[in-house]
Amino acid sequence: MKTFNLSILLSLAVAVYCLPISQVTEQDESFAESYLKQFFNLAEDSNPTVRRGISPMTKKLAEMQRFFHLRVTGTPDPDTIAMMKKPRCGVPDGKIARFSITGSNFKWGGNSLTYRIENYTPDMARSEVDDSIERALQVWAKVTPLRFTRVYTGTADIMISFGRQSHGDYYPFDGPDGTLAHAFAPGPGIGGDAHFDEDETFTFRSDEGYILFLVAAHEFGHSLGLSHSNDPGALMYPVYTYSNPDTFVLPRDDVNGIQSLYGPNSKKDPNPGPTSPTTPDACDSTMVLDAVVTLRGDLFFFKDRFFWRSYPQSAQAQQSLITNFWPNAPVNIDAAYESQHLDRVLLFKGMCSLCPPNVPNALLSILSFIITYIN
Repeated sequence: MKTFNLSILLSLAVAVYCLPISQVTEQDESFAESYLKQFFNLAEDSNPTVRRGISPMTKKLAEMQRFFHLRVTGTPDPDTIAMMKKPRCGVPDGKIARFSITGSNFKWGGNSLTYRIENYTPDMARSEVDDSIERALQVWAKVTPLRFTRVYTGTADIMISFGRQSHGDYYPFDGPDGTLAHAFAPGPGIGGDAHFDEDETFTFRSDEGYILFLVAAHEFGHSLGLSHSNDPGALMYPVYTYSNPDTFVLPRDDVNGIQSLYGPNSKKDPNPGPTSPTTPDACDSTMVLDAVVTLRGDLFFFKDRFFWRSYPQSAQAQQSLITNFWPNAPVNIDAAYESQHLDRVLLFKGMCSLCPPNVPNALLSILSFIITYIN
């Protein structure tokens, strides 16, 4: 019996994570103000001596919190600051919506577009950059009539380049992390062009850095006319999220967005592959959750790559990707448990293949405590 218990413990994939509880500093508040000016159009207060009603800063904080499915406090609380500090796209966030288009006038007039790679990052082999860019464009071509042709000279519809700090477009990059890239909506001149921050470390497949394919696929969404989506599972969500590039499938929200501009691909794909993933809907009465757990009085509901966080003082649960909140956490978990002694949550993955289908929750709790004190 002792050997059987040990084999179960060694087979469990367990991860332990904590909530951010750091205090907000004056530097964080200044950072929040700069962030809101850059991404949410916070205007300078022209008359700071007069304070009537809700301040513009409070309004913009609440707008940003609603966009990212955070608790709406109107204050730069730790969760809000943590979200602001995540690596992201440099394009401002638009109206609160699922998929969002830049506007009916910001789309290409034809379906045949050209692209040109003006220079290369030293982080990757040239062949890897070429492959990443081509595959990123094909993400959109697969679901639309759009077709992309590479050119090596002259001006293309989509000009692609790597640069750092001030790089010639009046939208300077900010150094490592922060904003990773930006792109411009369809149009003449700089319209459609995509720029990548050379101060970042771009990679082909490794998660130690930013996968160029994922960043480029997002930016090309802007090049084609899409704005940011507040669907945390969408490619056009503004925050960078790691995904395996070999198994990436364009989520349904992005498919709906790009097809609203260009229509579907009329040609049948002989190898269609997996269907576009959808983001779970909290109102779906047929949905079966993966796990439910409490942490410091908040309820967490897990489903696939996502979780909802329900605050006691909020009537609406806030949805997020698991990896946006806990970057190294597993997804599609089997169980979760809160250890009040350690002030941590234990996430279990791989249990379904090890335990009978009717193992009581109490046994999972016992196992979590055993693992906690073994570690």
